[in-house]
Parts: sequence; structure tokens; C-alpha cells
Amino acid sequence: MTQNVTVVMAQINPIVGDISGNVEKIVESAQQAKRELNADIVVFPEMTLTGYPPEDLLLREGLYLQVNQALLSLCERIQDTVLVVGYPMMDDLGERFNMAAWIEDGSIQASYIKQNLPNYSVFDEQRYFSAGKQPCVVEFKGIKFGVLICEDIWKISPATQSVDAGAEIILNLNASPFSEEKHQDRIDVVTRRVDEVKRPVIYVNQVGGQDELVFDGGSFAMSAKGEVMVQAEEFEESLTVVEVVKEEGSETADLLPGKQVSLYENDARVYQALILGVQDYVRKNGFPGVLLGLSGGIDSALTLALAVDALGADKVEAVMMPFRYTAAISIEDAHKQADTMGVKYSVMPIEPMYNAFEATLAEAFAGYDEDVTEENLQARIRGTLLMALSNKTGKMVLATSNKSEVAVGYSTLYGDMVGGFSPLKDVPKTAVYRLACYRNSLSEVIPERVITREPSAELRPDQKDQDSLPDYEVLDAIIKAYVKQDKTPQEIVQLGYDEAEVRRVIRMIDRNEYKRRQAAPGIKITQRAFGRDRRYPITSRYSE
Repeated sequence: MTQNVTVVMAQINPIVGDISGNVEKIVESAQQAKRELNADIVVFPEMTLTGYPPEDLLLREGLYLQVNQALLSLCERIQDTVLVVGYPMMDDLGERFNMAAWIEDGSIQASYIKQNLPNYSVFDEQRYFSAGKQPCVVEFKGIKFGVLICEDIWKISPATQSVDAGAEIILNLNASPFSEEKHQDRIDVVTRRVDEVKRPVIYVNQVGGQDELVFDGGSFAMSAKGEVMVQAEEFEESLTVVEVVKEEGSETADLLPGKQVSLYENDARVYQALILGVQDYVRKNGFPGVLLGLSGGIDSALTLALAVDALGADKVEAVMMPFRYTAAISIEDAHKQADTMGVKYSVMPIEPMYNAFEATLAEAFAGYDEDVTEENLQARIRGTLLMALSNKTGKMVLATSNKSEVAVGYSTLYGDMVGGFSPLKDVPKTAVYRLACYRNSLSEVIPERVITREPSAELRPDQKDQDSLPDYEVLDAIIKAYVKQDKTPQEIVQLGYDEAEVRRVIRMIDRNEYKRRQAAPGIKITQRAFGRDRRYPITSRYSE
């Protein structure tokens, strides 16, 4: 007799710390999966009950009291469907574990402790958890399911243990954050595991934004032959069926072909990640909307497009703050984009305020030549206006700096760096141009000359970015080699770049750590982002 089990991948968007809210989302998803998809087993992401990553919330004992109540609630409320749910657990000795529970017939029938605790990049799991050592295999309708959690699938031992304990299907619960190449990395890793253990893997990933991180979903199921049999959506919640079948007389189970969603590629994928990151940061933190300074340049233009796509035009406000150095075309292009995108738009000239500051500082500045101080003063006046509007309206300011500027400090503390969130913080300038072109390919919202004109901060007459910085193609390549790949100056020079230029850029990166430490959080899209991903001391005499 053939055995069939309907597994549903519940790709949901929990909120960190909202345990009661996450329980409701789990219950609603499980009930819908049973009602509409006839689910036997519903598998949720890693740490579903608390959201991921809960960081130092894990050090609070009260968290575990809420988690225990949540597990009891799930046992009471869902008794006609198996739930596989991620959560943290603290034992009587105060030791903490990253867990998965198999909930069936109103009780936890089995549980699993994550074995491989990642402690690199954005992950700090060894700070919080102790590692497990034992496999977890549960038989359901004649098929044995093994349970693993996220990083466990990246190493062979947990999968081998599970198969040795009898697993015919591996369920892998994940909270795997987005980066540009990450989905293919996951496919490659699971393909290797499947090839080694000859068992299908059902890979369920979290979706949603959490501070700097975006979880892109993209859950999938891979057969014992290494074929992706089911592919769920990216960047949105979904319930996706995976049909598990075991033929009579067979020793192992396998998967039937199912839903196959087309995935985003290249710039489209990055753009979706940025939209989700902005959307969830604003929504989950309860802001009524956002505002930003719209300069007529490409960074603020792309930020405005992202904000409108993420939140809707009615929740976005743009402010042009011209000065004597602001080009007429900048004013025209900013107005045109704001009008095209239908956002609230205002113009606030800063000349009167600048003159007042200049008069007040005249005596203190006597004997000094004009320098970058006067440029920074313009940026800080603009920052003050934006923050005043934010305080009055409750809307959050979006900073508009890109990764290239953040890397070398080409921005003003308490000026254009002000803001509660920085969508482009991990987007190199060259990628800003590509993303702007991509967005215009959907509908032209960014004026063409914003993309084609030479970039300028417009803080002094005839200023161009390349007066102070290398060409952005060169700059971004050096930043990538030094920041992402940890190459030495000598290794970067060997790639074909001028030695003096390389050393100048590296000096700028190193000495501007103090600025980055004070910058708004921003969305991680690369494999090495500033912030929680790349942590360097501010006070340091290390040099290469």
C-alpha cells in the first residue's frame, strides 16, 4: 500500500519578541493549511515563536516563560495537524538551546536541539546556546522524518546522524538571511547533502525584515536525486504543499513534483529585498510613514522610489532643501519625481538659516580659511530640518547614503547621515545606478538625467564626487576587495589598481569607522555589510 503525507512549508513572517502574535500567526497558518491544502504536517521556520534573531532577549528568563505558555497554547489549539515549530528553550540549570518541537495529538511528541551553532557574519549563536548532540527522527503514517535546524544542513554530521537513525525525509527549519548569492548557495549546499545521504530535504525558510536583515523565504523541497521538486515564493509569506510518497515495498520515501515559482534574478532580487526591508522596518516599528531629503541626485531618487514601492505614496514625504549651489536641474528633477510618484512634496530653502549660522560663527571663525566646515554646515541644517519634521509628524527619516559613501566617510555626521533607517547602506554606488535603471524598466519614475548626469554633493561651486573620490567603478572594486574579501593592499594592487589610490581608499575606510558606528541601521544585501556583519574597533593603530 502506498503511503502519502502532505507536508506544508509555512513560510511566515514573525515579529521578534511578539510571542503571542507569532502564536496567532502559526495557528492561522496551520488551520488554513489543513482547511485548504489538507495538510498532515506543517513545518515552520527556525525560532518561529520568538522570531529570529532575538539577540539578547534570549538572556531574559521571562522570555522562556512566554515561550512555554506559547507551546502549551499550540498543543491545545492544534490537534488535527502535526506542527514542527522552532523555539528557544532554557533548562533548569540555565542552559539555553535552539530547539524544534514535533507537536502531534495535543502534545510535544519529540524535540530536537540544533547541533551546529553559527558564530560568524551576523550570527552569534554560541553567545546564547549550547549545542545538541542527538538526532531526532519521528515516524508518521509509516514514514520517518528527521528534523534539523538551519546550519545543521551545512555540515554533513547532523544529516548523517539523522539518516543513521532511520530518517527517510529531512525537515530543515531555517532563518537564513538574504544576500545576493544566498539562494544559490542554499541550493548548492542541500544538493551536496542529498548526494551524500541519499534522502530528500524539505527546506523551510523565514521571510521578512528584521532590523538590518532581510529573510527572503524561497523555501524549497529537493528529491533524493537532487532535483528541486517544489519551489516557494521569495519575499512573501506562503503555504506551499510538498507531497511525500512511499511506495509499497520501498525502504525510503521521496517527493512528488509540485509548485514551481519563478525566482527573481540579479537586480530584481536585490530590489525586492530592499523593498521588504524598508516595509517591515517601518511596519514592525509602528511608524506612520517616512520622509527624506530629495536632492535631485540618484541616491535620494532611488530611496524615494523604494519607499513608495514599499509603503505607498500616501506614507512618503519628500523635502527639497536648496541652497545657492543647488543646480536648477536638481530642483526640477526632484519636483518631477515627487510629482510622478504622487508623494507629499515641499521646498525649504536653507539660505536664511545658513546666513544666521554664518553670522553667529563669524567671530569664532575669524582667521580661518573657508573649508569643508561650511559644506558640512549646509548638510547639518538639512538634517535638522528633517529631524524637526520627523519629531512633529512621527514619520521616520530615511537616510540616503550608499555603501561607497559609508565606506570612505563621504557623508556628514548629523547632516546627510541623519535618519532612523538607511536603505542603501549596503548598496555600492555602481549598484545604485543599476537599481535605478531596473526600477525605471518597470515604469519610469526617476528622471533620466538623474541617472546620466555626473554625481555631485552640490556643497560648493562646480563640485563633483570625483574631485574627492576615485571613479566609482574603481572605488567599489577596492572596497569590495578590502571589506568583503579581506585582501591586503598588496593583493589589491596586484589586481591592477594604482597603489597610491588603493592605500588612500583603505586609509579612508579605516579612519571612518567612528562615523559608521553612529550611522543608522541599513539593509544587508551583500555577503559583508557594515554594522553587525563587519565589526572593527574605532580606536585602533593597526595598519597594513
